[in-house]
Amino acid sequence: MSANWSPDSWRSKPIVQVPDYPDLAALSDVESKLATFPPLVFAGEARALRKTLAKVAAGDGFLLQGGDCAESFMEHRADNIRDFFRVFLQMAVVLTYAGGSPVVKVGRIAGQFAKPRSAPNEKKGDVELPSYRGDIINGAEFTTDARTPDPQRQIEAYRQSAATLNLLRAFATGGYADLERVHQWNMGFVKDSPQGHRYQELADRIAETMSFMQACGITSENTPQLRATPFYTSHEALLLGFEQALTRNDSTSGEWYATSGHMIWVGDRTRQPDHAHIEYCRGIRNPIGLKCGPSIEPEGLLRLIDVLNPANEAGRLTLICRFGHDKVEKHLPKLIRAVQKAGRSVVWSCDPMHGNTISAATGFKTRPFDRILKEVESFFDVHRAEGTYAGGIHVEMTGQNVTECTGGATAISEADLSDRYHTHCDPRLNADQALELAFLVAERLKQERAHRAHPLAATA
Repeated sequence: MSANWSPDSWRSKPIVQVPDYPDLAALSDVESKLATFPPLVFAGEARALRKTLAKVAAGDGFLLQGGDCAESFMEHRADNIRDFFRVFLQMAVVLTYAGGSPVVKVGRIAGQFAKPRSAPNEKKGDVELPSYRGDIINGAEFTTDARTPDPQRQIEAYRQSAATLNLLRAFATGGYADLERVHQWNMGFVKDSPQGHRYQELADRIAETMSFMQACGITSENTPQLRATPFYTSHEALLLGFEQALTRNDSTSGEWYATSGHMIWVGDRTRQPDHAHIEYCRGIRNPIGLKCGPSIEPEGLLRLIDVLNPANEAGRLTLICRFGHDKVEKHLPKLIRAVQKAGRSVVWSCDPMHGNTISAATGFKTRPFDRILKEVESFFDVHRAEGTYAGGIHVEMTGQNVTECTGGATAISEADLSDRYHTHCDPRLNADQALELAFLVAERLKQERAHRAHPLAATA
């Protein structure tokens, strides 16, 4: 266990991005109740993810991390969870089959209820209220009642996370993820799009391969890897009282684990090395993500790595880079060089969403798809130049037919944003855009595999 650490040692540190609860006694009561609830995930599952991420850090695998920007209590329906999982499976199979790489599947789901905000308050006209911080804290409606932080929302977040996890485990292990169902994962509104046709062709090739394997006696009935898939959950560890309440000591190892999700990450706004969020994360044994934005410098990054992964354990730390499409080449190389020089083992992942948010002329917050693709391309280009491995992507996406990010093969315009703009916080890729991104990444993975195998030929 980390020296001088306990699940509540973060409370003695400075902290930012915390809600101002009006009733601290009620908050304490909720946290005490949560501490008696069963864990949402298990230490052994988190260890399994850590081992798999260690392979990614070594260049043998790829991390696909994605899901909602902020889960909504109102949208907690089985069909929404199913549709997200379908698109996620599509993305994963594209990366695995077309990219020739094992894929580690980590959803932003079953716990991604809290969001950091750039300002503590929001003003409309003459009315100023606390900012919406996610359904686990307050409501999105612009009223005093909705925006007042309510600790009881943590109980609802726990219950919805448990229900979501239950369904996801059933999907992942109960036959829904069977590769023999690869044609059935396609979304109705995507089928007639360019990406839908492209996926159909890929599914046809997989089906041919499965038929050949069946003829050889290899089926999903006797080969579990074809019928089920490991699937993990993740979220930003923002509301530390909730995280502490779900921190458990593993009886088999004597180590502390956050049981709210398999992997948690520290955001770009809460990664101060001497503050509460880093203090909490340094003591738990889950895989940890660290968001790296344009403001982080090599010395600061190395300091954070030393705090979060002092033993330099492979698979422990994922650096999630979120610079903006026009800032990758300026900021990423110096971080890579510093980490390489220090001999640190990390997974490098690209978040092409958060650095590319703009306000459209229509007033909607959006993300142009061409900028998202550009950031991913630049991420791969820089790693190729530095001789390091681009190990993952981290995206905000949904299985719903939303119009929140402009562009893509279906050419969503700024005028289209109002059609189906459903997000409470940040704009998300819809299924078609997510699949288009997966095909781009698969092509880059294929190129990088060829380059590593024959660097001179690939360069030529």
